[in-house]
Amino acid sequence: MKITSAEFIKGIRGTDGVTQDGVAQFAFVGRSNVGKSSLIVSLTNNKQLVKVSNTPGKTREINFFRINHSWMLVDLPGYGYAKVSPQEKEKLQKLIIWYLTDRSIKPTRVFLVIDCKVGITPFDEQMLEILRDERHPFSIVVNKTDKLGQKDLASQLKHIREAAGDAELILTAATKVHGAKDVLARIAQALE
Repeated sequence: MKITSAEFIKGIRGTDGVTQDGVAQFAFVGRSNVGKSSLIVSLTNNKQLVKVSNTPGKTREINFFRINHSWMLVDLPGYGYAKVSPQEKEKLQKLIIWYLTDRSIKPTRVFLVIDCKVGITPFDEQMLEILRDERHPFSIVVNKTDKLGQKDLASQLKHIREAAGDAELILTAATKVHGAKDVLARIAQALE
């Protein structure tokens, strides 16, 4: 699959018709500073689409992007570490949980993005539990694989696989566009 068009539709902070317009939705969720925005840039090959920031927690709403005029890429705010007030952090976590648990919203697939250097955090474990409880099809995107040497990467992947159970792992290095094709192939497969 190749992305030929990508446009920002809207950002929401609660109930909105865009969540139920019948278009396939592929949601990306992960903790703050995991490289989710960089991954989206590498998938779409469009640096203007999302803001990549050094400050964790810049995404404060659920952003919808129409891709190839046919499906939605959904960028959820980061959870966990973010440079926001405790009240705003709680609001963001509730917003993420609302999107993933509202019975009227049915993402086609969710991509849980984790940092291979950090591994699966307690927040990631909570997301895994929600994804399994809600029976959402999902994949774990292990990002920043280029930041570790082979030995450390192998060790981290072993721990991640143990924590992830039978979940599908896709390895990426957003800064080098490594693995983006695997994510796009997963999306293409779900669209068939």
